[in-house]
Amino acid sequence: MKLALIGYGKMGKVVEEVALSRNHSIAAIIDNPGDWSLKSDLLKQCDAAVEFTIPTVAVGNIMKCFEAGVPVVSGTTGWNDHFTEVKDYCLKMGGALLYASNFSLGMNIFFEVNRKLANLMDPYPMYDVSIEEVHHTQKLDAPSGTAITIANDIIANLERKTVWVNESSENHGDLVINSVREGTVPGTHTITYDSENDLISIRHEAKSRRGLALGAVLAAEFIAGKKGIFTMSDLLGL
Repeated sequence: MKLALIGYGKMGKVVEEVALSRNHSIAAIIDNPGDWSLKSDLLKQCDAAVEFTIPTVAVGNIMKCFEAGVPVVSGTTGWNDHFTEVKDYCLKMGGALLYASNFSLGMNIFFEVNRKLANLMDPYPMYDVSIEEVHHTQKLDAPSGTAITIANDIIANLERKTVWVNESSENHGDLVINSVREGTVPGTHTITYDSENDLISIRHEAKSRRGLALGAVLAAEFIAGKKGIFTMSDLLGL
């Protein structure tokens, strides 16, 4: 399979390593605005594109892939406010998008566990729930896109929580996300249900970027030749 890499930072380079180890080729690397015109013909020859950039350019990058007729996998977070616009353009152009706030296979199983646990805890208001996410100091968005996904899934399954906040709160309807930025931590997410009598906690810790890169390459393999909007749940059959 021929892949395009959109963004060639730390994640892009690890995606390249994983893709090559799975016998794919990198046909185009787009890492600055000028590359779009210089490498447009190479992009159109690709079976899929993998996009890891920054929130301010992600939407434009994804839409350019639709226009080139190339299915795109995006792991950039922080642009969710534009998701409806991107979805509509994807369907209009007959494109394909698989977006995930986190491509780790383990994290996507963790998402399922989180939804199930929130549903189980719904009848027990004596337990308050909170989220902590820890990432490296170079991460630009806070809370992380993964933490937002976790929070939204809790809110959808736990009636007593109505909105997430990224600060301390005494409002019982607020789901507090505590964001920590330190060192070179790839990503750790912890969900805690705390009561006067006991505490339940589930935790996912990424060991390196390679798990994210593997999920992104598997997503590219999955989306090649498809049209529409997909998630990791589609890939994993969850």
